[in-house]
Amino acid sequence: MFIQTEDTPNPQSMKFVPGRAILGAGAMGIDFPTIESAAASPLAQMMFETDGVMGVYLGADFVTVTKAEAVEWLHIKPALLGSLADFLTAGIPVLHEGAEANTSAPATPLEDYEGDDREVVEQIIELIETRVRPAVAADGGDIVFKHFEPRTGVVFLAMQGACAGCPSSTMTLKSGIENMLKHYVPEVVSVEAVA
Repeated sequence: MFIQTEDTPNPQSMKFVPGRAILGAGAMGIDFPTIESAAASPLAQMMFETDGVMGVYLGADFVTVTKAEAVEWLHIKPALLGSLADFLTAGIPVLHEGAEANTSAPATPLEDYEGDDREVVEQIIELIETRVRPAVAADGGDIVFKHFEPRTGVVFLAMQGACAGCPSSTMTLKSGIENMLKHYVPEVVSVEAVA
């Protein structure tokens, strides 16, 4: 099995693309920022078995691994490639049956917003889904809507995978996403990252 690797803007994260589905098309990515959070996924657990792995993100057709700063990719990349190839070849399900990966605070449900606020949130979510998420997935990460505070105009987003802890994530958040949202949705004043 050939697995392509791609560098990400985050030097501590690498994207592994096996040329086949991980979670499947249209699936929301799942972030496992700790080994404890990986209990729902045999694949994530296996990746954490490699010394130096600090986080695993499962996307539709890729896996992003974040390593400790003191560890070199040269030393762990072959083990990660072998583990991923062995796992996919064995045909083991990526998630335990019935398991839910609850790795971050849930988003405020759309039903909790009323009237104009709901329309604003719908616009924000649509922009994130259609313009932001595909771009950051290409870099091995994800950005997920969490909450909009109508009184202050602040949008709260969770950064996952290669985006979490990336040196350029603040610039992406403020210069890219915030400016785009403010342009299309005048009610947005700023964007903040949350865990």
